[in-house]
Amino acid sequence: MAHHKSAKKRIRQTIKRTPRHRSLRSSMRTAIKKYHSLLEQGDAGIATEAFPKVQKTIDKMVTKGILHRNTAARYKSRLSQALGKLSAPAVETA
Repeated sequence: MAHHKSAKKRIRQTIKRTPRHRSLRSSMRTAIKKYHSLLEQGDAGIATEAFPKVQKTIDKMVTKGILHRNTAARYKSRLSQALGKLSAPAVETA
């Protein structure tokens, strides 16, 4: 159990913030999963329209302090690469 006043305050803050952060992180993960399902369907047009919304969701998590900015950049980069692979024409080798 905490004995210092500041440690007790940190415990109170953690109790208040944990459920909020958990729900926001969950909604972000849901948005990413939905985007992955759009990519699996293979329609580049729909996925291209949905990409800015997913990007915005990830950026919101950074501003709220739930994700580190480099982690968010990595997520967005990987999603962008997946979209690029989907929309790029397939090159045939002989």
